[in-house]
Amino acid sequence: MPKAPINGIELYYESHGQGPAIVFAHGRGGNHMSWWQQVPVFATNHRCITFDHRGWGASLDVPDGPGRRAFVEDLKQLLDHLEVDQAFLVAQSMGGLTCLGFALAYPERTLGLVLGDTTGGTGDATVLDALSRVNAPEQGFNRTLSAGFIANHPRLTFLYQQIQGLNPPNPNDGILNSFRNPDGPSAQDLANLQAPTILISGQEDLIFPPQVIEAVHKLIPGSRLEIVPEAAHSAHFEQPQVFNKLIGEFFAETRTGKTAGAAAD
Repeated sequence: MPKAPINGIELYYESHGQGPAIVFAHGRGGNHMSWWQQVPVFATNHRCITFDHRGWGASLDVPDGPGRRAFVEDLKQLLDHLEVDQAFLVAQSMGGLTCLGFALAYPERTLGLVLGDTTGGTGDATVLDALSRVNAPEQGFNRTLSAGFIANHPRLTFLYQQIQGLNPPNPNDGILNSFRNPDGPSAQDLANLQAPTILISGQEDLIFPPQVIEAVHKLIPGSRLEIVPEAAHSAHFEQPQVFNKLIGEFFAETRTGKTAGAAAD
C-alpha cells in the first residue's frame, strides 16, 4: 500500500503509467477508486496519479488536524515526493478545492485544469448568489447521481455506494461550507489564473447546477465550459466516455498550444 510521509500524515496514493502526469482529485463522496473508469484509459500514455485526500480512504488525518485547509500543500508535497514537476489536474467536486487552489498557488507546475462538477470554492458574489438558490437533497443517491442512472444502472449505483463506504466517518469535515465561503478564490484570482481550464458540468447536477458552473466559467478568461447530458454531480462516473473524450481532447489541445491560458487572453 503506497503511502507518502508528507505534511504530518501518511497520504495514500497510486501511480499508473508513464508520460505527462495527470492528478485525479476525488470528491467528498469518493476516494482514489472513484477514477476507475479514467485511469485505465489515460495510463496508456500518461502517468496517472490518484490519491486519498486526508480524512478519506486510507489517508487518515491527525486528531484535530487541519483537514481541507491542508489539501493544497498535501498535493504539492505529494508531487515533490513523486518528483513530478508539472501535471494536469482533474478535479471532481471537493477535489476542486485542492486543484483550483494548487493552480493558483503553483501556476508554473500546472499544465492544465479540469474542474468537474465543482466551483473550486470560488468566493465571488456571482457564484455564491447562484448557489444560494440551489436546494439539493441532503442525502441519498439522488443527491449525486441522476435518476435515470440510478434506475438503469443498479450495479454501478451499488459500486458507487461501495466506494463511498470505504471512507472513514467524517461528519464535521467542513467541506460544504468551503463552497459558500466569500473568502474563497476571488474574481481577481480567477482572472489571473494562468492554467488552461475546462469546466465540465452534469446537466442534471443538483449540487452545482450548470448555471452555477457557468458563473465560475465567466470569471476565468479563456476557459471552456461543457455540459454533459444524462449526468448529475458525477459526470466522470455516469458518462465516462463523454468525460474522457472531453478531457483527452483538452490535454491534446493544451500540449499543442491550441488552448490558450487564461492569462494570455
